[in-house]
Amino acid sequence: MASMLGTSTAILASRSLVSPSSKPATVPSISINPGKGYGRKLYGGTGIQGRKGRPRFHFAVTNVATEVNPVEQAQKLAAKESQRPVFPFAAIVGQDEMKLCLLLNVIDPKIGGVMIMGDRGTGKSTTVRSLVDLLPEIKVVFGDPYNSDPEDPEAMGIEVREKVTNGEELTVTMNKINMVDLPLGATEDRVCGTIDIEKALTEGVKAFEPGLLAKANRGILYVDEVNLLDDHLVDVLLDSAASGWNTVEREGISISHPARFILIGSGNPEEGELRPQLLDRFGMHAQVGTVRDAELRVKIVEERARFDKNPKEFRDSYKAEQEKLQQQIASARSNLSSVQIEQDLKVKISKVCAELNVDGLRGDIVTNRAAKAVAALKGRDKVTAEDIATVIPNCLRHRLRKDPLESIDSGVLVIEKFYEVFS
Repeated sequence: MASMLGTSTAILASRSLVSPSSKPATVPSISINPGKGYGRKLYGGTGIQGRKGRPRFHFAVTNVATEVNPVEQAQKLAAKESQRPVFPFAAIVGQDEMKLCLLLNVIDPKIGGVMIMGDRGTGKSTTVRSLVDLLPEIKVVFGDPYNSDPEDPEAMGIEVREKVTNGEELTVTMNKINMVDLPLGATEDRVCGTIDIEKALTEGVKAFEPGLLAKANRGILYVDEVNLLDDHLVDVLLDSAASGWNTVEREGISISHPARFILIGSGNPEEGELRPQLLDRFGMHAQVGTVRDAELRVKIVEERARFDKNPKEFRDSYKAEQEKLQQQIASARSNLSSVQIEQDLKVKISKVCAELNVDGLRGDIVTNRAAKAVAALKGRDKVTAEDIATVIPNCLRHRLRKDPLESIDSGVLVIEKFYEVFS
């Protein structure tokens, strides 16, 4: 049970830098069985075995040099060993729906994040933070505070873009995707970044100290108890999530940088609901309940006790399963672009959204993306109706609420409409 993913998935972070031609590791086939309980099964009845708009930049990026520095790699390894131990993702018992939503967002960040709501003490924060071991590595410009993509001019910071324009060579390294915690008590300056006005006036330079949004660019921004977040920080997140850029305006000085991140939030509905504008920014919505099975509860308590007693030994016992899970994620990410969804299925998805009176088109887009990610996770290149059934409740139920005082639907309405349309 604790090994939940029979053929678990992949962390690019555990690998050394590989060449672009490297093939992803072959992983066993996966079977997903919606609606069934699971031993080694995953996610919402899923069993796994096996800008303010910014202008576009059209110049070609050709002056890129990839450099592998052994000293830097050793420093990364030492830093990883010195970090506070994290509970292994593969050791999480139950909570399938939440785990599936998290994995799908790692496979395809464009899904748009996930909002996790449920009872207190159900492992929401533990599960999200355990994801850090599975996050893959990405190419970034060395020394850049915004994790600029050396191959995408639109995801570059201003300084890196100027270097490319001037024909300078970029030094590229592989860094693991960042997971940034946004504290509830954070100040706006800490989140957005600060401008050193004195240095700007005396030296005539834009002295900018990047904030959490800069660090989270091309990574994950996690907000625990997101429904308690101050309104002014909610406004900042809405602005950055909508445009993909963060703009800081101070004393007539304006600085912008890319801020594209996967937004993950968790909270207890008893403490209040989210503003509708922010809720709509989450691609998926996962509901978490308290485990009622006595044997399962004992298993969870025992696993936690083992971890608290000797974290290193506990993590080592799940090392093989974690590596399999990392490999499966890597394979799914590399194969995602080849996954196809038939026109007939696209029409049916949109028909479900239309008949449920879902506002906007985000529901259609996210459902298509999530279904493709499920197919990639299962090692297939074509989406089936079963894949759509697995994810459509998570993609649509938080978009049905018209009255802020209403509670979010459990997904029953979505499933009923799904079977009505797809039958």
